[in-house]
Amino acid sequence: MKYRIYNAKILTAEHGVVDGEMWVEEGKITFLSQCSPLILKPWDREIDMQGNLVMPSFKDAHAHSPMTFLRSFADDLPLDRWLFDKVFPYEACLTGEDCYWLSRLAILEYLSSGISAVSDMYFFLDDITGAFVDSGMRNVIMEGITQGNGPKDKMWARLDEGRRNLDGKGGLIEYRLGLHAEYTNDLSNIEAFVDYAKQNEMPVCMHISETKSEVENCIEKYGKSPIKLMYDMGAFANGATLYHCVHLSDEDIDIIAETGANVVSCPASNLKLASGIAPLEKLRKKGVNIGLGTDGAASNNSLDMLRETYLATTLQKYINNDASALPADVVLDMATKGSAKAMGLKDLDGLYVGARADLCVIDLSKPNMRPINNIVKNVVYAGSKADVLMTMVAGEIKYEKGEYFVGESVDKIYSMAEKITARIKKQVKSSK
Repeated sequence: MKYRIYNAKILTAEHGVVDGEMWVEEGKITFLSQCSPLILKPWDREIDMQGNLVMPSFKDAHAHSPMTFLRSFADDLPLDRWLFDKVFPYEACLTGEDCYWLSRLAILEYLSSGISAVSDMYFFLDDITGAFVDSGMRNVIMEGITQGNGPKDKMWARLDEGRRNLDGKGGLIEYRLGLHAEYTNDLSNIEAFVDYAKQNEMPVCMHISETKSEVENCIEKYGKSPIKLMYDMGAFANGATLYHCVHLSDEDIDIIAETGANVVSCPASNLKLASGIAPLEKLRKKGVNIGLGTDGAASNNSLDMLRETYLATTLQKYINNDASALPADVVLDMATKGSAKAMGLKDLDGLYVGARADLCVIDLSKPNMRPINNIVKNVVYAGSKADVLMTMVAGEIKYEKGEYFVGESVDKIYSMAEKITARIKKQVKSSK
């Protein structure tokens, strides 16, 4: 498809917000300027943005898409009861087909939130990636390896299969190596996983230092924090993306900075589960690349990256007792450019000629966006997913003004999600 986007305010990678025009052809940005050239082309569509903001799409760098079925179901509970009473028993009833339809529900929300790419750690990976390919959306997928995936030969075969079957699927899927966490694996399992990563020169993605008890238990078992343990075992040798990183010592932060590991923060989920507030400002000052994620709908409950940006910056101001901490432009970069880097996505780090055309449009005609003193600050401090007018993925419009273009009717997706949720509730109840 060929699009001419004009009469727009464009958040560019090099010059900030400019009034201008952009061309999208065959999935890439081919022109971006403040001037409109006198060139006639056979456009598939010319879009008058009426002065609204065209900006890089958000990239949700940590999620569990099928967990939409647990939205507003496992709330207001301590973490142990949330996990063992509500999450694990219900997840155990999921099928691959369930994960397909529940992911399609999540995709609708991602798109209406201006998100074009998601990094998922879950199971039934074929079905999840199928949902993303069928919807025309990007996914960086991984399985969260746990003790149940060993021994070594079985684990390695599983990882080989994932790489072979999923990486590059539909031109939209990228496969990564995911270790669920230190506390769900013994040392031999971690060692086997790290060996695979080293031999294949692949970065490691994992949950780490999410709760205070997780860190305390690791220190009690091994005499060191989860970060130090994984570092000593060589897990960061080929790069790493670390999810949550709420409870970090100064030594942990130094290790992350020195190894060039990425950190992905999920502020809403960490607050709702009372896990804590990640030290993002400290990490930033050490030069660490930081991305943002929503986590799953069971713990968030909204897959809204604009809410994550607001929480990320305001919480840092509070814990640092400094109103200048983590400024709006920095946190917006985290949700777009930082997340793309953490996910290993290339040419998706901003709007410029040659970049892949993943973008979203923010409605500047809303009262919460006026007056226009500073557009970026308005987006972060006053914006919400209700302000997203359009989302484009790989040069194709997938959401626009309440309509979805995902190859399936919204009503069917809703219906399937409701049926799956009702069946699982009945299944768990009958097993008690």
